[in-house]
Order: sequence, then structure tokens, then C-alpha cells
Amino acid sequence: MSIDVYLNFNGNCREAVEYYAEIFGTEEPQIMSFGDTPPDPNFTLPEEAKDLVMHARLQIQGSNVMFSDTFPGMPFVVGNNISLAIVSKDLDDVKSLFAKLQEGGKVGMELQETFWSACYGNLTDKFGIEWQFNYDNGQFTM
Repeated sequence: MSIDVYLNFNGNCREAVEYYAEIFGTEEPQIMSFGDTPPDPNFTLPEEAKDLVMHARLQIQGSNVMFSDTFPGMPFVVGNNISLAIVSKDLDDVKSLFAKLQEGGKVGMELQETFWSACYGNLTDKFGIEWQFNYDNGQFTM
């Protein structure tokens, strides 16, 4: 299990990821935009979201650093655009930590299957720290 840093940007994520990849001499970043995601018949993707970065990840000095743009209409506050991501190969750990940290906090997304994870969810704990939880069962590569 690891705890990774997740950085959010306000429309300039692609520029930031490419900048950090160059500065730290990392691999070529793999960048998934919101427009690259599987279509959802229940939700029409706004045109202004299609080129925004949904997810990118770099290995920087031995740590996973993940990146995304905020979705149009979602709040963005410089300084509060960082969350911690629990990534675990143990589903019970994911569920247990989620349950413990949600006490006194606010769930943003209940644990559930997504197109990128068999079990993902997020919350803000009682101290205002944002957490993402991702079960890594090896099926998804992004």
C-alpha cells in the first residue's frame, strides 16, 4: 500500500505535467483527458471538458505524483488543490481505512466500481484533509 500525492489544476494540468516530467527527467507522461473516457449515456460531457486532463501520473524521485484538472464547474482553490491517495492491493484495507476516515468527515464518492478501478471512493476527513481510495487489483493500468 502507498499514499500518493494528487495535484489538481484549473485547466493547465497538461502544461504542469509536461513541465514536471522535464524538470525531474521522468518518463514521457501518459495523459488521459476527460474526452478519452468511455461515453456515459446518462451524462453528456461538456465540450470545454474534453481536452482537460482527467488523470496523469509521474514517478518523481521514487514517489507517485498524480495530476488532474478540475472538472468545469467544480471549485478550485489554490493551496487546497492537493489530496492524498491510498492505493492498495488489499481491498479490505481500502474498505477499512475509508470507513474509519469517513467518521466525522464528508464522503464525496462512496466506494464503488469505476472504469479505472474495481473499488474507488473519496472523502474529506474531520480535519479537512481530502483522501482518495483506490483498490489496485492489477486490472487497470492508468
